[in-house]
Amino acid sequence: MKLQRFQEIAGRYPDLRVALVGDFCLDRYLEIDPARREVSIETGREVHNVVRVRSQPGGAGTILNNLAALGVGTIYPVGFCGEDGEGYELLRALQSRKGVELGHFLQTPARRTFTYCKPLVVGSDGPPVELNRLDSKNWTPTPPEIERTLAGALRGLAAAGGVDAVILLDQVDLPETGVVTRALLEVVRAIARERPELLVLADSRRGLREFPPVTFKMNAAELARLTGAEGVPGALGVAENFSLVTVQETAAALARRNGQRVFVTLAERGMVGAAADGRVEQVGALPVRGPIDIVGAGDAVTANLTAALAAGATVREALVAASCAASLVIHQLGTTGTATVAEIGALLPE
Repeated sequence: MKLQRFQEIAGRYPDLRVALVGDFCLDRYLEIDPARREVSIETGREVHNVVRVRSQPGGAGTILNNLAALGVGTIYPVGFCGEDGEGYELLRALQSRKGVELGHFLQTPARRTFTYCKPLVVGSDGPPVELNRLDSKNWTPTPPEIERTLAGALRGLAAAGGVDAVILLDQVDLPETGVVTRALLEVVRAIARERPELLVLADSRRGLREFPPVTFKMNAAELARLTGAEGVPGALGVAENFSLVTVQETAAALARRNGQRVFVTLAERGMVGAAADGRVEQVGALPVRGPIDIVGAGDAVTANLTAALAAGATVREALVAASCAASLVIHQLGTTGTATVAEIGALLPE
């Protein structure tokens, strides 16, 4: 794809309306200055002195950050946070993003705010070093009244003329404790039947086996587990053991079976996309230009695939845009980064 064609596609982004349904969390970074090392008098243990705290939306919020960076006109988060300090920080961060409408985002005492607290040792002699994370999650099922409220919000947004695309992100490890529960997936299933022309793109860290047939985005390991590809182990890092031909054939078969597009990320080997009729496209990854941090790359891919497809891009054009965005994001260290239209365009030929 050449720059002019990308600019034509991206020129439609300000008119897009996207519903983002999923697990929003707070990414809180604690920047530690190793030069200010102390020892606690009380415990005798080393003290990590935090010299800067910064917070930003994480989880589904990382996709939101990327949609906002692309200039998508209206973004509707559908999710929840707790009535706690982290919830206050998350809401403030969401409100700061251009185009975000928070009318369907709940703050409730029945849930804790999903939080990734990331201590970073920041020195002058190299990239930040992340220490063990301190996570806050929900360990009990999402209350039915919250499920009903979120399902109603999604139904309203997905009604004819409501939005141009819906993104589903299931980020929790323990089923039924987040936003994308079985009850919400039944609503998605009904929407897919009622509005087959509506772009619904789904991604889940626990796999898409229980999801209705919508546009799937996954990595190679998730594709192997979902389809039971013969001879392919199900562990992370499977990409190097899963031949490109096998990925293409498996993605094509899944796309034909579901009648929906399938996208597969392959780390340094790029990405594969299969159209609903099984036609396959593949784009390579851009060269690495220095130290990298892969956190957030998948969410940048999700945002760019959705925006491009909703704006009329072909499968290949969407793959190219997403590949450029991923390349930009992995070179942003110590943060879950974003990519703008101008930055993506700078990587495309004239």
